[in-house]
Amino acid sequence: MKINKPLLQKMAHLAQLEVDVHNEETLLEDLNKIVTWIEKLKELDTTGVNPLVTMTLEHNIFQEDIPQASLAHEKGLANAPSKDSNYFRVPQVKE
Repeated sequence: MKINKPLLQKMAHLAQLEVDVHNEETLLEDLNKIVTWIEKLKELDTTGVNPLVTMTLEHNIFQEDIPQASLAHEKGLANAPSKDSNYFRVPQVKE
């Protein structure tokens, strides 16, 4: 499979991307290199190879979810640089 300009423009349209005319040739070369690499991978014999679901052999590495009392407002706001009643006071971000 070879990616040409019309196919590149169609893919860009479907992905809602703007492709600069000056970068079009470089993008075509890179995409064709990727397609060539994928076609080379198709030559590998993968019979008997199980699909990889995760990149690690670790299972259930998460901490157990144990219900416990939440942090009180007073304790949570104890080290706040600025507070207003029961809330953190932060600088305004949006006008």
